[in-house]
Amino acid sequence: MLADASGKYQPIEWAKIAIAAYRAHHADRIVAERNNGGAMVEATIRMVDTNVPVTTVWASRGKVARAEPVSALYEQGRIHHVGGFPALEDQMCGFTSDFDRQRAGYSPDRVDALVWAVADLLVEQMSNEGFYFWAKEKAASLQPKPAPRPEPIYAIGSQEYAAQQERLRLQRLEQGEDEGE
Repeated sequence: MLADASGKYQPIEWAKIAIAAYRAHHADRIVAERNNGGAMVEATIRMVDTNVPVTTVWASRGKVARAEPVSALYEQGRIHHVGGFPALEDQMCGFTSDFDRQRAGYSPDRVDALVWAVADLLVEQMSNEGFYFWAKEKAASLQPKPAPRPEPIYAIGSQEYAAQQERLRLQRLEQGEDEGE
């Protein structure tokens, strides 16, 4: 990882920034996600410079699934950051398998861009990839749900016991059971 040029820009601005990064790092090409922008991403880059090679990628899986092979490369020590990237690294630390964009209030855009770039450079695509992920999701859906944790048994007279008995009493009231029973 050499640079993080992420940010919120107008289309011509981000195209110029992407091309400047492409030139500064003597890159082979620009990799861009086309899901939401369609052909607009490539067309905007071409408006600034028609000679810059652009590879567009399509997100057919979620961000977490796309990040798994890249995460493995980090674990193997095959990826290193040259310099500090606090905004990116903060996103990386918060990006877990249960990441919820709504609850977090943002989408991990910097991590997603990193994943696309590394995947394009270092991750070898497997044949029949679509079938593999379909089968993985199907197998996960067939797994039994974990049993709920048993309710702990507290010592009579303890504060925990009193609170537990109060919760049980309120549950019985909610279910319409008679208080006197």
